[in-house]
Amino acid sequence: MKDLQNIKFSFFILFLGFTLSLWSKPLEKVEDTLPTTSQRQVYFFEDCDVCGCSGNGGSMGYGGNLTDNFIGVRYLKQSYKSRDGIFNNSPWVDENFNTLQLWSKIPVTEKISVHAIVPYHFHDREFKDNSTEKINGIGDISVLAFYKLIQTNKDSLMLNPDKLAHTLRVGGGVKAPTGNYEKDNNAGSVNPSFQVGTGSWDYTVGLDYNLGYRTYGANVLLNYTFKTENDLNYHFGNQTNYGLSFFGSFNSQNAVSISPSLGIAGEIFEENEQYGEAVVNTKGDVLFSQLGIHTTYKKWSVGANVMLPIHQNLNSGLVEVNYRTAVYVNFSI
Repeated sequence: MKDLQNIKFSFFILFLGFTLSLWSKPLEKVEDTLPTTSQRQVYFFEDCDVCGCSGNGGSMGYGGNLTDNFIGVRYLKQSYKSRDGIFNNSPWVDENFNTLQLWSKIPVTEKISVHAIVPYHFHDREFKDNSTEKINGIGDISVLAFYKLIQTNKDSLMLNPDKLAHTLRVGGGVKAPTGNYEKDNNAGSVNPSFQVGTGSWDYTVGLDYNLGYRTYGANVLLNYTFKTENDLNYHFGNQTNYGLSFFGSFNSQNAVSISPSLGIAGEIFEENEQYGEAVVNTKGDVLFSQLGIHTTYKKWSVGANVMLPIHQNLNSGLVEVNYRTAVYVNFSI
């Protein structure tokens, strides 16, 4: 409960920062051109397995930065509680999924970019009798490529900065089973995601659409992940992610750029399977509110995101998400 109160306070601080960035007098608009596809908080590829992104590369999205090409470090924390059993009187288990990621975006051509995520997970959960369980290790590495299918001509924007502009990127990638999957970690719990890896090769396709006016804009994000059966005959259900965010970009007098964002994000999980048979109480959906702020100075950038559930129905109500948070530091390359 104390952690949840702290997160709600952090959410308020981010909202306050969002408001101040819009109304503070020292801030001025940046050059009147449309922010590029990467110039906003991108909540993309939230590849979570029911709860926790335990075996996949990310939560809180793939991009989440304003840097076209970068290498950085991101820390993710996710708080859940799940039933230690399938009955209404089964005790709740407090679960914390922690991930430290090395992530990057590298250009291949003018229209093609490659993204990579290398995660390290350190998860823990506490049972009713105060006993704890901890796991840690390298997670599943993800590599994705995107192609810029549509982009408004930059020369026309320079001639007419009031023109609406848009960008559409499409692409996909693969998640390799580099993280360890332990079947015993699922014993006695309804949460099969308490893992550092899924043990499976998974494949994602998606799109990222950006619409902007001067330094303001909106984004629609959609992706679908096809998951395969691992060597221990467990198959996490396929997953759909979607998001809508609004953003602005501003410059201060000391050359610091501030970019707040506000939006929603949703996840839909299909049923898991074991030995080809459906595993009950493993599908669900969740809808989040999300708020972020990103600051850049020269080649460095830092940011933070908070996500709080608006509606959720995970594992037939046997799993509940409390919050998700992320902080990151990137360096432009």
